[in-house]
Formats: sequence, structure tokens, C-alpha cells
Amino acid sequence: MRILVTNDDGIDAPGLVALREIAGTLSDDVWVVAPEDNNSGAGHSLSLNKPLRMREAAPRVYAVTGTPTDCVIMGVRHVLKDHRPDLVLSGVNRGANMAEDVTYSGTIAGAFEGTLIGIRSIALSLAYGFESDAANPKWETPIALAPKLIGQLLAEPWGEGVLMNVNFPDRRPDRIEGLQVTRQGRRDMELLGIDARRDPWGNAYYWLAYERRRSNPQAGTDLHAIYNGYISVTPLSMQLTHDAGLAALTRRLAV
Repeated sequence: MRILVTNDDGIDAPGLVALREIAGTLSDDVWVVAPEDNNSGAGHSLSLNKPLRMREAAPRVYAVTGTPTDCVIMGVRHVLKDHRPDLVLSGVNRGANMAEDVTYSGTIAGAFEGTLIGIRSIALSLAYGFESDAANPKWETPIALAPKLIGQLLAEPWGEGVLMNVNFPDRRPDRIEGLQVTRQGRRDMELLGIDARRDPWGNAYYWLAYERRRSNPQAGTDLHAIYNGYISVTPLSMQLTHDAGLAALTRRLAV
């Protein structure tokens, strides 16, 4: 099995080291094409207004001056064009990707792009800062538990246009409660704000500020699973049409 590994935290991220170790337990044919720099929050974006540059950081390891989406395209259509990968793994992200994070996440975007190309794809993320020091995510948890889980997922039929979003809780492997198959949740609070500042010349500039707080999610969601110490596995679909809205509008507007 040929595996393409990417991420959004960048080529030097510890989560990428963890994912390479995970992939190495599944195959000896592992290739890495990851962003040169941190692309957190890039979503499913493409670099259309500037050229991409790529360097070989190590054997079978490439850094691209682009987004996770760019990296998967480069990996499949250029680096591995003569023998496409059988699996795309994206992550392991430093921080969970749940609920509305799905729309912002470059980690999930890497799996989106693999899915669009027709390759089974899995996004993996690790929560941190809920039960322990935010500066020291527990990389040992996905390293220990992801290989078996990926094998289980690959043994199941997914359906066309489906990718898997896997989140690991902020716990050591021996404290994981189990696994839950979940739906995408929705936070009941605003976590993004504006941090307004001024530079030494008095000019205003702004940071988008993210506050890491627990919401009060419904059972069965990715948020609820992670907050309670379970691994969350959420099947995501590339089909974004709202079927109920489609049916209602068809009845009212179609001629």
C-alpha cells in the first residue's frame, strides 16, 4: 500500500513526525508532501496567483510553498504521478478539528482533496489543553492507537465522496475511554474574537484571537466524544447540498 502523508502545520511539525511513524507501521511505501510553512486555517484553498516551489527535505519527503490542498495535488499528480497512492493521511494536527473547525481546517482539506481525486483519505487531529499542559500535546496517543484504527477503517466500505475525520482526546493512551462514531457537532459559543493592537508607529493591526473553551455539546457529536475521553470518528461527505432545503425549494420555486 502506497501512502501519501501531508498536514497543515508544516514540514517541521511534530504531528507530521507522529504521522510518519503511524504510516510506517502500515506500509514501507510512505511519501510525504507537506507545506513549507504553517498553513493552519487555510481550509480547502489553492495557490492560484503564485508559483509553487518544492524542495526535497529527505528521501521521499518534500516541502511545498503552498497549502495542504496544493501539497496533495503535487503529491498525486507530480511526485507520484506514475504510481498514485492508495491512501492519503493528513495530520496529525496540533489541536482538534471538530464541529465548525471542519470548514477552516487545512488538515481536513488535505483529506478533502485526496477524496476529490478518488483516493481514500483520513484526517487525524489531537486535542490539547483541555486536561493537560497545552505546550505538550500527547503525541504518544495517536502513535499508539491510530494504526489499528486506520486498519479498521480501511476494512469498511465508505461510499463515494466520503472521508474520515478522526480526533484523539487530550489523554494518554491508557486513559482513553474507547471509540465513538460521531456526527459533526456545533459549538454553542463564539470562540473567535479580534485582538486589536498598534505598531510602534501607531498604525492599527489585528490578530484573530481564538479562545480554547468547552461548549455544551449534544451526545453523539464529535465534541461530546472528545470532552468525555473518547476517540471520535466522523464520516464527512463532499456533498454539501442540504436535502431538506432542496426539496422545499423545489416544491415552492420549481416550474
